[in-house]
Amino acid sequence: MNPNENAVAAVLAQYQDALNQSDTDAVMKLYAPDGVFMPQNSPSSVGADEVRRAYNAVFKAIKLTVKFNIAEIVEMAPNWVFARTDSAGTVKVHVTGAGGPEANQELFLFQKIGGAWKIARYCFSTTNPPRA
Repeated sequence: MNPNENAVAAVLAQYQDALNQSDTDAVMKLYAPDGVFMPQNSPSSVGADEVRRAYNAVFKAIKLTVKFNIAEIVEMAPNWVFARTDSAGTVKVHVTGAGGPEANQELFLFQKIGGAWKIARYCFSTTNPPRA
């Protein structure tokens, strides 16, 4: 990988850690100010305030323990990189205490802002079979 792709891989590792720590502040440091979070079965959250609200809601509802695997990182332009990942682990629902497997495929679009790679767009979908 080239230096930009390595830098994006480092941001993905930081994002994984922030998710596993349920740390909205750490997540927000990784997003562009106009970033967009597009979770499955939910409307998009656009901009820092909405993205923060969305992650606060996620972390209030569930506890994730996941590991990201990088499938590809591609530099498209000097300030733009996309990354395709998959993740697997477990999820625990705070209200019920129920838990189970967690598995997703993800697509990230990164933008270099002020010399740092930031998540500009992020979407994911489950790879688990439908729950009954």
